[in-house]
Amino acid sequence: MKRNVDVFAHVKDILAALPNGGVLLTSRAMGRVNTMTIGWGTIGIEWGLPVFVAYVREGRFTRELIDKSGVFTVNVPMGDFDRRILAVAGTKSGRDVDKIAELGLTLEEPDVVSCPGIKELPLTLECRVVCRQKQDISALAELPRSRYYPQDVPSTNPSSNRDAHVAYYGEIVSAYVIE
Repeated sequence: MKRNVDVFAHVKDILAALPNGGVLLTSRAMGRVNTMTIGWGTIGIEWGLPVFVAYVREGRFTRELIDKSGVFTVNVPMGDFDRRILAVAGTKSGRDVDKIAELGLTLEEPDVVSCPGIKELPLTLECRVVCRQKQDISALAELPRSRYYPQDVPSTNPSSNRDAHVAYYGEIVSAYVIE
């Protein structure tokens, strides 16, 4: 069962979760569902639309799925939950492992987009990509460039830091809590 919510009534919850373990970014394409932990994201209004901006490194499997489907969901923890979900989803690649099955996650069929929510992280934002922008590492100030892009781990590794992030601006087309 889903309860529709006003996404802006939950901005504080979403922004608090990002640096404190993260949220899940879920994608579906090519017959696969994948989820990964993200600790970077923004929420607000762009072009008169409610948007969530997710940042995904170029080498990630999630990027391939979002590029194919043009949609994603953001799954935010509420209350007590198994923190192992975020740990596993943030350290394994969906190319090699079915994280949904390994973690025993419960998929919730979406309202608008083709990508499911995840019951265990119940606050769900369904997003349709309205803009995709590769970040220009050379345009960054020295501190974020040296901290997040030191160029010593190849993009084939889940901890890669050589490739740039792609910013996916997702129009929030539905927001709900899975109960």
